[in-house]
Amino acid sequence: MTFAEILAEKGAEAGLSFTPLQLEQFSRYYELLVETNKVMNLTAITEPEEVAVKHMVDSLLAYEAEMAGKTLADVGTGAGFPGVPLKIYCLELKVTLIDSLGKRLRFLQQVIEELGLKGIRCEHLRAEDAGRDKKHREKYDYVTARAVARLSVLSEYCLPLAKKGGQFIALKGSKFAEEITEGEAAVKILGGKILSAEPVKLPGLDDGRAIIKIAKIKSTPAQYPRKAGTPEKQPLGAK
Repeated sequence: MTFAEILAEKGAEAGLSFTPLQLEQFSRYYELLVETNKVMNLTAITEPEEVAVKHMVDSLLAYEAEMAGKTLADVGTGAGFPGVPLKIYCLELKVTLIDSLGKRLRFLQQVIEELGLKGIRCEHLRAEDAGRDKKHREKYDYVTARAVARLSVLSEYCLPLAKKGGQFIALKGSKFAEEITEGEAAVKILGGKILSAEPVKLPGLDDGRAIIKIAKIKSTPAQYPRKAGTPEKQPLGAK
C-alpha cells in the first residue's frame, strides 16, 4: 500500500476523510520527512503506518471546525507536528511554526514550498522569547504543543501566546490526569482554565493519549514566561 492509501484507511478509522490533494500533500510531507531524517534527527518513527497514525492522525485529533480563518501558533513544532498536518487539513487556518532549532525550520520551509502551502510561516525563537515578543504575545486564537514537557511547564510556554478568549490545546500521553492535577495551579496563574481532557484512541493503538483544552480567560501576568530554563527548573505552582 502507498502512504496515501495507508493514511486514507487509518484516517477513516479515526473519523477523518481526505481530499486527493490532501493525500498527495501528506504523502510528499512523509517523503521529505524520511529523506531529511537520514541526515537530521527529526523523528524516531519512519515506518509508513506508524508515521500515518502516530504523527499525521495524532496531530489531526486536535482539529476543530472552528479553526477555519483563525490563527494558530505551534510551539516547539519540531518536524511540524501538529501544525503542518492541521494546515494541510484546514487551508483557511493561519499557522505559525515556532522552534528554537534553525535546521528544523529550514526543513519545514522546504515542506511549505514543496506542498505549495500559503498562510503558514516559520519563526526561529525559543518559546520563552516568543511569549515576551509583542509580535506574538497574546496574538493567537489557538496555541498547540505536542512537546514532552509536563503541562505545568508547557502552559508557561504556550498560554502567554494565546489571546484572551483563545485556547491552548496540549496533545498529551498516558500520564495526562496526573499532569492536570499538578498543572492546575500554573494554568490559573497564567490566565487559563482547563476546559476538558478528552482521552483519544489512535487506530490500532491503546496507549492512553488525551487532548487537553485550556481556555485563556484573562491576560497572562507580565512576568511570564520567565527567562529560558527557569520554567523547567522551577515549575509554576509546584509544591
